[in-house]
Amino acid sequence: MCNVLTRQYPTMSDNSDDSRYRGFVLSDPIRGKAFLFVVALVVALVLLGFRVAPLYIEHFRAVNIPSHVIPDSIPHQVMADSRDGVTINLAPPAVPQEAAEALDRAAQAARSLNYSGTLVYQHNGRTETSRVLHLADSRGEHEKLINLEGPAREVVRNNEQIRIYYPDAKVIRLDSRNSRNAFPSLMPQQRNTLVQYYDSNAAETELIGGLETQAYIFQPKDGLRYGHKFWADIATGLLVKAQLLNERGFPLEQFQFSDIQIGAKIDREMVRPTFTPPPPDWQIVPGEVATQDTGWQVKDLPPGFTKLVEGYRTLPGKPKKVVHLVYSDGLVAVSVFVEDTPEAPQPIGLSQKDGVNVYSRQLSDHLVTVMGETPSATVRQIAYSVAHR
Repeated sequence: MCNVLTRQYPTMSDNSDDSRYRGFVLSDPIRGKAFLFVVALVVALVLLGFRVAPLYIEHFRAVNIPSHVIPDSIPHQVMADSRDGVTINLAPPAVPQEAAEALDRAAQAARSLNYSGTLVYQHNGRTETSRVLHLADSRGEHEKLINLEGPAREVVRNNEQIRIYYPDAKVIRLDSRNSRNAFPSLMPQQRNTLVQYYDSNAAETELIGGLETQAYIFQPKDGLRYGHKFWADIATGLLVKAQLLNERGFPLEQFQFSDIQIGAKIDREMVRPTFTPPPPDWQIVPGEVATQDTGWQVKDLPPGFTKLVEGYRTLPGKPKKVVHLVYSDGLVAVSVFVEDTPEAPQPIGLSQKDGVNVYSRQLSDHLVTVMGETPSATVRQIAYSVAHR
């Protein structure tokens, strides 16, 4: 790959000649060339932003991150890619018994306890605060989540069925439960991924939302996932805080109860939709797009990842429909987009912002773009595994 940019991740490359930095204090021709280089670099980054932005937004919609915490801009820090291969440990030892039992206890607590609290979600520098009510009775689980700031939104769950109410748009979106809207629940695939592909250890105890909690850290055994940290109420096992951690242990995403009452008195009326029945001028839309055979596949997925979505998307700025595949290990999701090669030259390689890595490559007369909250090695591996069936 042509080394157009010199910034490597996470450090600056030192293998370039110092004269390009001295050029600004030498002659006018050299200064002019340096200036043109900077201008060309900025233009390339802007073009990358315009091309990837619709894909970036569609990825976050597909994995159910609330719309008003989707970043306004796309990843813009382009980095040279120097990795030629990925080492994967396919036979990891088991997670320690203490951590496995803590996961099982957390899952059971989320299913069986009544609780209410204020849930704060942070992602990419943005914050969403919601009020959560959870009731467990003879008919199963019933939950209501109301936005306390930002666009009005109300999420009502009865067991596995979810309705999302958007009063401003007069829309009700039908959805099904998944890992992106489950906290503080711990779904079976999440638990299995943590046990099979992560090492874990108990960390500190901490007071959160008035509860004494025990923290657990889960570190990936391969280089294809980010780490996780969970805080569980010592008395009941319920999760009250969770973080997604990058390779340096920096939190990329966080759920936390700022206050919570476990064992709260909650009745069925408290978890019913506010808009019952919905006004006649409201529109009901399905949340899941019907699966379509696109003819594309990923041959070499990281262990534990399975396909969730396959179909076509009509996206702003794209003259034709774009193939969209979504894969997940239960904890994070990765989107794969395949489109006809645009007429204008496109930046190829890795770009990154916060926890979202994007990798683009040319494949015959198609452009493949892979993005997700995973290490760069993961999106690169998947990008080079995309093939037409």
